[in-house]
Parts: sequence; structure tokens; C-alpha cells
Amino acid sequence: MKQKIIRYGIAIVLLANLAIWATGTTYIYKALIHQQANIDDLNIFEYRTVPNNGTKTPWPSALDKNAIPLSDSLRKTLTETESVAFLVIKNDSIKYEEYWDGYGDSSYSNSFSMAKSIISILVGIAIDEGKIGSVNDPIGKYLPTYNTGELAKITIKDLLRMSSGLNFHESYSTPINQTTDAYYGTDLKKLVFSLKAEKPAGTEFKYKSGDTQLLGLVLSAATGKSNAAYASEKLWSKIGAEHDAKWSIDHADGDEKAFCCFYTNARDFARIGKLYLQKGKWNNQQIVDSNWVTVSTESNGLKDEFGNQTDYYGYQWWVLQNAKVPAFYCRGILGQYIIVVPSKNTIIVRLGKKRGEKKVNNHPYEVIQYVNELAQ
Repeated sequence: MKQKIIRYGIAIVLLANLAIWATGTTYIYKALIHQQANIDDLNIFEYRTVPNNGTKTPWPSALDKNAIPLSDSLRKTLTETESVAFLVIKNDSIKYEEYWDGYGDSSYSNSFSMAKSIISILVGIAIDEGKIGSVNDPIGKYLPTYNTGELAKITIKDLLRMSSGLNFHESYSTPINQTTDAYYGTDLKKLVFSLKAEKPAGTEFKYKSGDTQLLGLVLSAATGKSNAAYASEKLWSKIGAEHDAKWSIDHADGDEKAFCCFYTNARDFARIGKLYLQKGKWNNQQIVDSNWVTVSTESNGLKDEFGNQTDYYGYQWWVLQNAKVPAFYCRGILGQYIIVVPSKNTIIVRLGKKRGEKKVNNHPYEVIQYVNELAQ
């Protein structure tokens, strides 16, 4: 009886492995080994370096840096969500800075979906340069796979507004899904080039990492450069980054995971916030057009999948109207935030291992808490 159970067990394992190979879902092996995405996943994937080939400019510290302690409620939030970095920049100086769990001001951490906002910046720059005609260009102009049928109607604007209508389903609950394939798999082109239109483009906002991945491929095709190389030349080398960044790719010499996985530290992430706080300008040089910054950080005007007005998302940036003062921000799945509060000349960066469960109008409650307590 015992031997029969063992034989059945072996047979089931063999059949499961055959099914995995037959369906091309071998990414599941890596997903099962690592269990869940982590802020320290850099070295489990291939990556490209995003060097700063320009001037490195350290942040100055305010005279009263860390003089005012965090409130008990805010510290409780940071502790419960397993924060590793918390940084507040006000009036261009570090007002507050704290690290936990062995992390410091030069520790690399995964951006997760904050990378989507970086892709948006790079698309704006490519339009400024004439590499991309306009947001109204069909993506099939750059990606021939998307040049037929309903796919030919999808524009760059549709991808920026997460309204492609494609059948990419954002899911994190099971090891076999498109999101897990994108993160752990080794062929992003195969994944996104197999997508089909399930709704008319430009009619409904639905958050999809597949849309951003397509934007990254459009960007690479239009510029003739990898996303990392273009980011280095047009962004990272111009905003004073103190450290080279790193960007995960799907395989050696492959494509960047445009929807996620741009690695740097809290201080250098804050530079993205400063660039947009200054309407796309850095040291009197316009890096990205100010109008692009404005439209990117305004509500996109679409209805979402539940029929509600999307007053919380722009061009790959989140738009916050539920705090004491308006703000906009980049967001990653484990509570990675670069929050910009223009009226208070403030940037808030939080990195960590968890995100709070409570939401208000699609915004994590802690984002509202950060703005209400710190942007005074």
C-alpha cells in the first residue's frame, strides 16, 4: 500500500512537470522557489545597469533634520508595514530620514510598479525628441505585431492611461497567471505579443502591467536603445543621482521589465519626485516638457471597470485628491512610494516590505496619512 502511494505520488509529480513544460509555464518553478516578490530580488534576475554619467549631487540636510519626531500613529504605520526607508525632502533639503532592518541611504531596493512612472517620463522625453510622434500614434507603428485588426487601434495614449482593452489580467493570488509570468518568466515579448483585444481601446481604465510593458517595448523600438540605456542618457545622468540604478531584464541581453523592477535607494528615488515637483526641470535644464508633467499627473478622465470616474490615475502616475492638500505619486505593490506635494514643496519616499490593507478611493490609506502629517 505504501509503495503504491509513493508510485502514485511520483506519477502525479511527473504529470505535473509534463504539464508545466507542455504549457510553457516553466516560470512557475522560480515562483515556487521564491514564494513571493521581494524588495531584495535584484540578484535572482539578470539586470542592466543604469549609470549616472553626469554630475553626482548629494542632497543637503536641513538644519533641523530629524528634530521633530514622527507621530505615534505614523510610526505605528511604518512599523506595521515593515518599512526599511522613510525620507522627507522639504524645500530641497532632507527634513527627515530613517532606515530599518539593516538598510541605509545607499541600499538598493525594488521599485516594483514605481517603474511605470519612470517609463512614462521616458515616453515624454522621447516625444520631445521626436523619436515618438505623439501620444496618438498607434503602437503598431513601432510594434508590427500590433498592426492588424482591433490591435491596430491601440495608441500610446491608451497604454499610458491603462485603457488598451487587452486581455492582460493583473493577478497576484496564484502562481500561474500573466503577472507572475511577467515577473519570473524569461520572454516578455512572447507574453505581451500574445495578448488579444477584449474591449475597445481607450474606453475603460483597468490597471494592467502588460500595458506598461508594451510602452517599454515601444520606447525601445522608437529610440533604438534599451530602456536602461535611454534612462541613463536622458534621465539618470541629468538629475544628480549618487548611485547607478539597476533594471531587471527577462533574460541575458533581453528586455527590461518596464512594469517594475527599477532598483535604487530612497535618496535617488526622491530625485524622480524633485524632477516632477520642478515641472520637469533640473538645474535650469528642461529634462521633460512641463506640459507632459501636468497631463501625466492629472486624472485621465476615463471610467474604470466598475463604472466610476478615474479621478485617481493619469499617465502611469497616481493622482491623490483625498488628502488635506493635492498630491501625486509613484506606487509599488509592497508600499513603495514617491509622493510629490507641490503646494508644500515636499517629497516623501517610503520603501518597505508591506502595504497597508485599508484604501480610500483606490489609494492606500498610509499615503494619505503621510501627506496629511508631513506636508505641512
